[in-house]
Amino acid sequence: MCRSYSRDFRWSDMKSNVGGVDKIGRFVVGAGLLSLVVFLEGNARWWGLVGLVPLLTGTFGVCLLYTVVGMNSCPLEKKAG
Repeated sequence: MCRSYSRDFRWSDMKSNVGGVDKIGRFVVGAGLLSLVVFLEGNARWWGLVGLVPLLTGTFGVCLLYTVVGMNSCPLEKKAG
């Protein structure tokens, strides 16, 4: 059975769950994976687009996987909660 959700969802309601060190790691990994688009040849180069995921989660500070499993690496959110 499907669970219904409110239609007035806003991205601004999501709390940050990615901390500073985690963000830096995501930027480094994301940039490294994204560089594969330039350095690889053929169809394998498109696997580099996977680098957009850690790059975007680091940029916005919200990781949906962390939300699902209940993790939080943001020190400010840990103190407040």
